[in-house]
Amino acid sequence: MGDFICLLRRMRFILDHITGNLSMMIKKSLSSRGPKIIGGIAAGLIVLYLILLIPEKDYRVPVETITRPFVWDRDELWASLEKVFVKARTADRETLSRSIDSGFATARNTLAIIEQSDFPPQAEVYKVLETALFGLAAQIAANPARMPEFIELFSTMRHDLKYQSRQWDMDVSDSRRRIYGLLYGGRAAIDEIMLQAPPGSIPPLVSGFDEPSNTPSARLLGMTIHSGDILVSRGGAPTSALIARGNDYPGNFSHVALVYVDNETGDVSIIESHIECGAALADIDKYMKDTKLRIMALRLQAELPALVADSMLPHKVATAMLARVKGGHMPYDFAMDFHDDGKLFCSEVVSAAYSDMGISLWMGLSHISSLRLRIWLAALGVRHFETQEPSDLEYDPQLTVVAEWRNPQLLYQDHLDNAVLDAMLERGDSTATLDYNLWLLPVVRLVKAYSRVLNWFGAVGPIPEGMSATAALRVQYFSQAFEAIKTDLINRAQIFKEERGYRPPYWALVGLATEAKFAYASKDSVDNITE
Repeated sequence: MGDFICLLRRMRFILDHITGNLSMMIKKSLSSRGPKIIGGIAAGLIVLYLILLIPEKDYRVPVETITRPFVWDRDELWASLEKVFVKARTADRETLSRSIDSGFATARNTLAIIEQSDFPPQAEVYKVLETALFGLAAQIAANPARMPEFIELFSTMRHDLKYQSRQWDMDVSDSRRRIYGLLYGGRAAIDEIMLQAPPGSIPPLVSGFDEPSNTPSARLLGMTIHSGDILVSRGGAPTSALIARGNDYPGNFSHVALVYVDNETGDVSIIESHIECGAALADIDKYMKDTKLRIMALRLQAELPALVADSMLPHKVATAMLARVKGGHMPYDFAMDFHDDGKLFCSEVVSAAYSDMGISLWMGLSHISSLRLRIWLAALGVRHFETQEPSDLEYDPQLTVVAEWRNPQLLYQDHLDNAVLDAMLERGDSTATLDYNLWLLPVVRLVKAYSRVLNWFGAVGPIPEGMSATAALRVQYFSQAFEAIKTDLINRAQIFKEERGYRPPYWALVGLATEAKFAYASKDSVDNITE
C-alpha cells in the first residue's frame, strides 16, 4: 500500500510539472500571438457550427395507401346524444329510470341473439347493439348510479364479440371496423359516463373476463396478473398521445409490456422496451413510476390449441424473453420493423416472444395510411407503416381482456390529450412536416455525440440511442406545440362547463381543440405542424 501511495505522489508531481509548463507556454503564446490564435479559434468554431448546421436528408415517405383510416363521420349522432344527455339531466328520476331500463332490455336482448349464433361482421344486429349502447351511455351519464350495470353490460358484450371474431378475418376492413367500433366505442362511452360522474365516484378498476391460467400469478392495482400476461398502457407524454392516436384506428394505448412472475418467489418482472434505453426489466413499483393513465391486462385464451397442449406456455414465453433481455443490450427499434427482432420496440417484446413459441399475435396488423402521419412518424425515425401498434392488440381474437384500470385523477388528461392530437391530425392528408429550430441543430448534435459516448459505456444519454439530433428537436417542437394547444383547450373546456353545467363530451372537446389549434397557428410563432 505504501509503495502505491508513493507512486501516486510521484505521478502527481510529474503531472503538476507538465501542467505548469503548458500553462506558461500558453500564456507566453497568447501574449505574443493572442489575437491571431483567438481569431483562429473563432474561425474554427464558426466552420464547425456551419458544418453541424447542414440538415439531414429527409426520408422519402411511401404514399401508397393499403387501407383507409377509420372515420366515425357521425356528427349528427353525437349531437343527438348530447341532447339526450342534457334532457336526462333534468328528467325526473322515475322517467329516466324507465328509459334506462328500456335501453338495457334492448341491449341485453340483442346480446342474447348474438350469443345464440355466429354472425358476420356486417350483420345488422351489431348496428342495433351499438345504437343501444351509445343511447344508454348518454342517459347513464346523467344518472351515474347505474354505471356498474353499464360496465357489466359492456364486459359481456366485449367477451361475446371477441368470441364471434374468432371466425372473422381480422385483416379485412369490415371485421376491423366492426370490432373497433364496438370495443373502442364502448370504452369511450364508459369514459364519458365516468367524466360526468361526481368526483370520487369513478371506479378505477373495470373487470373483464377472468380467463383461466395455470401460470404463476401476482396482484397489480387490484388485478390478478399471470406470468405471460400482456399489459397495454397509456403514458402521459405528448408522444404517447401520438403513438396511441397515430393509427388508422385511433386508440387508447401507447405501450406494451410482458409479465413474468417467478414461480418460487412470486416476484414480478415487467419486460418492456423504452425509447430511452431499449429492452429493460422493471418491478411493479418501477413500472408504475412512469405515468400511467390507464392499463389493460390481456391474456391468451386457454382454449387455444397451443395452450391446450401446454398450459404453462405463456410462462415459458415470459421466461425465455426475461433471459434474453438479461443476456445483453437490445436497443429500441425506431423503425418499427417487427420482422427484425435484433432491435425491439415495445410491441415486439410481446410479438417476438410469442412468435418464438409458434403464436402469432396482431392477427390484424396495424396500418398507418394518413400521409401526414407517415411524414410525422418518418421524421422521428419510423420506416414501416404496416406494423404492430399497442392499441390494436386488444382486437386480436386470441386474447381476452382480463381487466382495465384507469387513473381517476388523470382520466380527464387522457381525454384532453386525445382531443389535442386528433385536432392536430385533422387534415390527415396534408403534407405538412414536423418543423424544428435549425439554429439549435449544431448544439443538439454535440449533445447527441455525448449521448453516444455514454451509450458505449452502457449508460443512457440525454438523446435516446437510435434517435437522431434532428428527430430530438422535432420531438421538442411537437411537444411545445402540443402543450400550448392543450393549455388553451383547458381554458376553453372550463368556459364550456361554466356555461352549460357539464364537461364537454369528447366530440365537443375535439371541436374546442380545433379552435385552440387555429388560435395557436395564428400567432407569429406558427409552424408547419398546425398549417
